[in-house]
Amino acid sequence: MPDLPAPQDATEAELFSECWDAVLSYADLCTSGSLTAHQLATEAFTSGMRGLRAAGTVPGRGPGRRPGRLPAIPELLTAVRNTAAGWEAGGQGHKLDPDLRLWLNSGAAARFAGPPPGRPVALRGLRDMQESDAALLWLAEVEALPLPAVARRLGLDPATVDGELDQVRGLFRGRCHRAHLDSPMDAECRAYARLLDAVTRSAGAETPADLSRHLATCAPCAEAAACLRLHGGGLPAAIAGGVVGWGGLAYLERRRRAAEVRLGAGRPDEAGTGGDPEERAGRGRALRGGLLAAAVLLSALALGVSMMPFGGSGEDTAAARDDRQPVADPGTFPVTSGSPSSGESASGHPAHREPASAAPSATAPRTRHETRNPGPEPQGTSSGTTGAGPTRSGGPAPTCRVAYDLVDQWPDGFQATVTVTTAEALTGWQVAWSFRDGQQVGQMWDATAHQDGSRATATAADYNRSVAAHSSLSFGFIASWRDRNRTPYEFTLNGETCAAG
Repeated sequence: MPDLPAPQDATEAELFSECWDAVLSYADLCTSGSLTAHQLATEAFTSGMRGLRAAGTVPGRGPGRRPGRLPAIPELLTAVRNTAAGWEAGGQGHKLDPDLRLWLNSGAAARFAGPPPGRPVALRGLRDMQESDAALLWLAEVEALPLPAVARRLGLDPATVDGELDQVRGLFRGRCHRAHLDSPMDAECRAYARLLDAVTRSAGAETPADLSRHLATCAPCAEAAACLRLHGGGLPAAIAGGVVGWGGLAYLERRRRAAEVRLGAGRPDEAGTGGDPEERAGRGRALRGGLLAAAVLLSALALGVSMMPFGGSGEDTAAARDDRQPVADPGTFPVTSGSPSSGESASGHPAHREPASAAPSATAPRTRHETRNPGPEPQGTSSGTTGAGPTRSGGPAPTCRVAYDLVDQWPDGFQATVTVTTAEALTGWQVAWSFRDGQQVGQMWDATAHQDGSRATATAADYNRSVAAHSSLSFGFIASWRDRNRTPYEFTLNGETCAAG
């Protein structure tokens, strides 16, 4: 079993403490006992953190977010699922939950590794968002953290974070709607797509009988409907199930129960205990003081109960697993020899530490519009490469820089994103490039595609024609390839050669 990686600085130590509890909680769902849960969590956490470091997505590291990456927690939960799949393929499936083994050998699991258009709508929608937006949505909806805590973690203004969350929900809905339209679907599903979008926009809209019957028999459209309907309380389940896959709903419930334990929720209501208001207020202050003293004990008990093995098998075992308490305290992350140990207060409780890359200034907290890039980024899974054609030498500096990222690749196709930074303001744009190996663009978003031989051109959409000086434009596409898939070259913006970014 590999050792856990040592945090390289205080920022990573904070990230480790935030993520380990979630990883261990999901690993416990996936395995048959507490020992194997810890083994799975350790292996997945190690491989997941290496991937985050390599992609430059650890807060405070690298030039910024790479396109097509999930926030840290769902990315590490994906590593748990992938590590479990590796166990199953490598002859260690007996360590896993029997239901998970059935799922791993089904078409449902294959969707997560197949071409992007066939992957769950929620997964594609979350990947298609800016990482800071996706992190806000995940922490608030799935991890069930209070908005003030989410604001502190992401460096946002607590006074405006509620409104920003509403905006992010709307962005997620828009990305999921586009992902649904881009999905392979038959004529009946295509005919219902516009009606599905309309009836899920309003809480008071009634679902027509024919659409209701269709949703009852069509799993992909029902999945999309859950992501498009922001009202009714089903959004957290849609996100967790679409991103995590197997055990998403159980994980969601564990995280909610863990949040309640951390916050001391579920205490008896003192309003019914009698006494005047001031007396009840005094008892409340005493209880709050006692709660601080018991926080570590509650967290330890929650971890112990959630990891406790249960006897029996079959339905009795399944029922016992459902009743286990969640892993509740990020402080349960095992301390390695390289981990900082300055995260506790004098009272022995974990002290809140702001991530170096997310800490707001003392006078001006960050707001979301200060961090969001001008254009959306498409979904995908793997980090890409950067490349461009030859740059001009001996002349004036280029007015644009281009970054080409290979987001994902499969045997006969691939997904890529192109980001161009312009030194001049634009009121319309065309980005062109040349393929080296006969690749053919099949689908493009945030631009209109045209290809003549090896030369491909992307023309601005109506909604993203204007680009401010020293800002970026971005679009993505899916294309086919055979034999080789080298990086394109000779990138131009409105006929001007772009330098490699």
